[in-house]
Parts: sequence; C-alpha cells; structure tokens
Amino acid sequence: MLKIQKFAAIDIGSNAVRLLISNIIEQDDEPTIFKKNSLVRVPIRLGADVFLKGEISEYNQERMLDTMKAFSLIIKSHGVSRYKACATSAMREAKNSESLSQKIFETCGINIEIIDGEEEATIIAATDLKSFINPNRTYLYVDVGGGSTEFSIIHNGDKKLSKSFKIGTVRLLNDIVKNETWLEVERWIKDHTKQYDKIELIGSGGNINKIFKISGKSVGKPLTYFYLTSYYKTLQNYSYEERITKLNLNQDRADVIIPATRIYLSAMKWSGAKDVYVPKIGLSDGIIKSMYFETVSSITI
Repeated sequence: MLKIQKFAAIDIGSNAVRLLISNIIEQDDEPTIFKKNSLVRVPIRLGADVFLKGEISEYNQERMLDTMKAFSLIIKSHGVSRYKACATSAMREAKNSESLSQKIFETCGINIEIIDGEEEATIIAATDLKSFINPNRTYLYVDVGGGSTEFSIIHNGDKKLSKSFKIGTVRLLNDIVKNETWLEVERWIKDHTKQYDKIELIGSGGNINKIFKISGKSVGKPLTYFYLTSYYKTLQNYSYEERITKLNLNQDRADVIIPATRIYLSAMKWSGAKDVYVPKIGLSDGIIKSMYFETVSSITI
C-alpha cells in the first residue's frame, strides 16, 4: 500500500526566506521516503534591517507580506496537508516581529512561529544524516545562517549537544560581531571536540552548498581544508561586482559567501577537522522531518 502526503516548511531566515515542499512517501514494511518537490527562495535579508536598527523596515514588511501571499498560494496549489513556518534570528530580535507576524496571519493565514536558537539547532540536527555520515565517526555539524550559526556534536550517529551563537553572515557584513563572541565560539568548539581523536565537519547552508557545487565534487565526497582556504583567498581577490560578473554568483550571494566561508574555516581550524561534508540539508529539511515524526507542532490544512 502506497501513501503519499505533501508537507511544507517555511524558513524565515536573516538573509533569505524559503519554502520547501516535500513528498512524504510511505510503503508497507519500507522506510519512509522524503522527496523534495519544490523549493522557492526569496532574498529579503531581514537581518540588514534588524541587526542595525532593531526592527524590520516598511519596505521589507511589504516584501514579506507579498512573499507569504505567494507561498500561501503555492502551498494551496500543491495540495499540501501540513505546514510549519519558523522564523529565526532576525525575527527573534525585531521589535516589530509580533505585529508583522499578526499582519501576515490576517492577510494570508500563515501562522509564523518564532523559534529560539536552541530549538533551531535541534530542528536542524533532526535532519536524517544517517545516509550521509559514517556511524563510527565524530562530526561537528555547522549550519551558517545570516544571523546565527548552529553547532552540533554528532558522535557514533547520535547528536550529543547543540549550541547557537550570534555569528552570521549578515551580522559579519555589517561588522557587528564582537571579538568576545568569536572567542566564545572558539572555546565551545575546542572544549567539546578535544575528547575525540578525529573529527570531521558537516556544513549546511546556502553558501557552503554553492561552494560545493562550484567545486565539481561528487555527492558524498568532502571539501578539504586546503580547497576551502584556496577558494576563500580567490573570493577575496575579486570585488563584489567581479564576484557577480566573473565568478557568476547571485548578487545576494556574492557578499555573504566570504563571511560564511570564514565561519566554516574557523570551525575546521578550532576542531582540527581536515574535511567538510556537504549533504545539502538545513532548517527546512529538519522542519519536514520534525513534522512527520511529530517532535514539533504543525498546522493541518
């Protein structure tokens, strides 16, 4: 007996807003299959408002409303049965996030849940990594966002602990990350990885996905510390405009990719990792899995 449902996850990040629609395929005596059906990304960059001024501008509020209206229609046209909308760092810190969330709910019926950093890390870690990792190894899972970065230690296939820090690409672009925060991240990584003989990185987020695609590596093969360092230097040798015209990066990727790479390289240096695996998963994938396994609340349509 075959049963197929459609779930939708909305990830309202500091750099971009994403809608992921997945098919949930259930068969008798077979593992459930989660198949990506559609992914829409809109680079609103809420963090540029919030981290500097403390609130979301009128312009970006209107863009958010238009985007959520569009997402609502896409969800309806796909015949989605359940959805969950999660907002992260920028919406957590915006003084007007509650009024915007209410306006969105009244306008298009989408209920937004603003989650804290620890819950964000837990949902991200809920992604099914078993097909990507070796259960006998230890990994530092690093998910770089616009406003925050979530770190998780995975040992022998189990998540041991997670921590969220206010280091993100949009914050770094605006030079509002204190040196103390970097030191706090360094201490946390070193303290929680030193007990392991060997550790490898798992990287998630749009920037590392883009770097992996550019590298031409086969799926399942890691990026080396040497490669990432070399690419980081290449990026810095080009101006923002040249990264768009010569390196073929989108304009909303061409600036944040440098601070993102810095975060991954720092995590590798402090953990002693020589390789980073890029399974192309993130918060939206975690939301889908968490809804299915009912470890988070969701909205039935």
